[in-house]
Amino acid sequence: MAPTPEGSRDTLLPDFPKGPLQAYRARASFNWKELALFLEGEDVLRFKKTIFSALEKDPLFACPAGRHLPMEKYREVTFLRCRRVFEYDFLRAEDILQSPLKVLALTNCLGMYDWSLCIKAFLHVFVFGSAIYNSGSERHLKYIPKIFSMEIFGCFALTEVSHGSNTKAIRTTAHYDPATEEFIIHSPDFEAAKFWVGNMGKTATHAVVFAQLCVPGGQCHGLHSFVVQIRDPKTLLPMPGVMVGDIGRKLGQNGLDNGFVMFHKVRIPRQDLLNRTGDVTPQGTYVTPFKDNRQRLGASLGGLSTGRVCITSMAVVNLKLAVCIALRFSATRRQFGPTDEEEVPVLEYQLQQWRLLPYLAAAYALDHFSKSLFLDLVALQQGLLRNDRSARQAELGREIHALASAAKPLASWTAQRGIQECREACGGHGYLAVNRLGDLRNDNDPNCTYEGDNNVLLQQTSNYLLSLLARGGSGGAWFESPLKSVDFLEAYPAILGQKFEVASLRDCLDSSVPLAAYVWLVCYLLRESHQKLSQERRSGHSDFEARNNSQVYYCRSLALAFLELTVIHRFHQHTHQPGVPPALRATLRRLSALYGLWSLSRHTALLYRGGYFSGERAGKMVEDAVLELCAQLKDDAVALVDVLAPPDFILDAPIGRADGELYKNLWAAVLQESKVLERAPWWPEFSASKPVVGHLSSKL
Repeated sequence: MAPTPEGSRDTLLPDFPKGPLQAYRARASFNWKELALFLEGEDVLRFKKTIFSALEKDPLFACPAGRHLPMEKYREVTFLRCRRVFEYDFLRAEDILQSPLKVLALTNCLGMYDWSLCIKAFLHVFVFGSAIYNSGSERHLKYIPKIFSMEIFGCFALTEVSHGSNTKAIRTTAHYDPATEEFIIHSPDFEAAKFWVGNMGKTATHAVVFAQLCVPGGQCHGLHSFVVQIRDPKTLLPMPGVMVGDIGRKLGQNGLDNGFVMFHKVRIPRQDLLNRTGDVTPQGTYVTPFKDNRQRLGASLGGLSTGRVCITSMAVVNLKLAVCIALRFSATRRQFGPTDEEEVPVLEYQLQQWRLLPYLAAAYALDHFSKSLFLDLVALQQGLLRNDRSARQAELGREIHALASAAKPLASWTAQRGIQECREACGGHGYLAVNRLGDLRNDNDPNCTYEGDNNVLLQQTSNYLLSLLARGGSGGAWFESPLKSVDFLEAYPAILGQKFEVASLRDCLDSSVPLAAYVWLVCYLLRESHQKLSQERRSGHSDFEARNNSQVYYCRSLALAFLELTVIHRFHQHTHQPGVPPALRATLRRLSALYGLWSLSRHTALLYRGGYFSGERAGKMVEDAVLELCAQLKDDAVALVDVLAPPDFILDAPIGRADGELYKNLWAAVLQESKVLERAPWWPEFSASKPVVGHLSSKL
């Protein structure tokens, strides 16, 4: 990256207002602007600034974002804002392939403002639109300009009332009628109704519908996707044979209209089958370009991974916002001190550092991972569009599917725990809705569920790893991994003989230490999971029962440890590359080490049980290293947050504003709430009517 002139840098990244946070900013060991430019690049930073500035200047986006509006009004405003985003045309269609990270930047900027808005637009363009573009063929390109002009509005209909994670059991059917060259889309009963579909409740006119494809003669070829019109774009009334509605209020994201649909023998043209991996001739013969089922599966899995990779990034954004609020609060909130006259910021307390700084490190590590995985996904999709049917392309699809299936659980659960810790670390003020931590918690929660329940998804990752072991036989698990995420398994099982051999605390303060430990840990859990499965099968259990009985403590832990290893490995490589500016190296490497050691510390029991750790010194050294790294990063915390934080208008949390005027901002926000100083309209109930104690006791 070419150096940015000082004046240009200050225009792009202006100084923060002077205030109580200045003391910490002055103590930072690096320049926050240099780090922002290194991590994002000038082009992406300018793109983000353009989006933020447009939203802040537009009265339609005036705060609050809408979370406190009545649900119907919130949904109306969300749709109007979605339409306005299209009018701004921040990211043109032709720019998407040239600058793929701008796709993440756009969704993350909109999500920082309001997830209902972000997900509404995202589902329409990047889920509905991408499904058509990536799973269809030239005959489906007619839909793309209509998507960008909002002539049609889309959704993605996979989940049903009675089936979610078990997609193979989806019950919506698509029977082909060669006499009319049409598919008949049908819901056999209400349990087969598509459910939880974002945008379907009130606004979607078209849906990508997943159904079991059946041809004449009764042969079923499994789940395929179809473009189905569900409403008239001119009236938003349902199409004949379609019953569509809204599922109601949710715990969060109520600006997004989630809905349901049932089909009663709805006929669609044969050409509306998305046919990249399978098609039906006019006569009713099923054809597929894939001769090998495994390659066909790999091509399909790439499409399923898109949503999970993007949800990973969304969860990281929620974690970023929470740590920004909590750490700015902690740097300005003063409580207690060495004397009664001197109170110190709560960030100075080791306990507060230990509670928050690992989540700051996690935000940095997971952010880098989510971006790199997104670029891997783009490469996979480009191969699909080139009709690449090589063995490597199929393996890439399987590998990305395995990574995405564990990335979403790790990121969403880390954000879930981190937001709660941030809420509690801000004390009572963190419980005030105006400070947004409650909304972040509620809006992040569905990340743990949609696009696959986290615990179920993890089985995809552990199955992938166990299949590698089976392929390797007694000689190990060697094979060519396109992303090299499992290449370390070439040394399995020899790795299991390694031990923790760090001589001093100083030697422990580098991410190479947890990296080596995680390599051992994944190999250990892989062996234990394989042995557990084998034991279950020897006991007479079916394969289904054996796998079910091997999840807790075995396969689930294996999948999470593998993904933690992958995140740590990628962040370690990123922070230790020669291109890191000298002034940033120490801080970035501390973040990398802290995330690795903090994550590893949750596996201490396994490390001892498997023999990698021995004696109390090993476990204590990891704990001491975590605390030492927290202490070293404490003075950099505010500057690190400044790199992550959006403008105050977007962050929308009085206790997290950039000027650090904690109490002034909080007090002003409270007084600006509606009717805060007015007498309650029900005051006569208090004044005129007092209870007659006990006069209803006879009715008990």
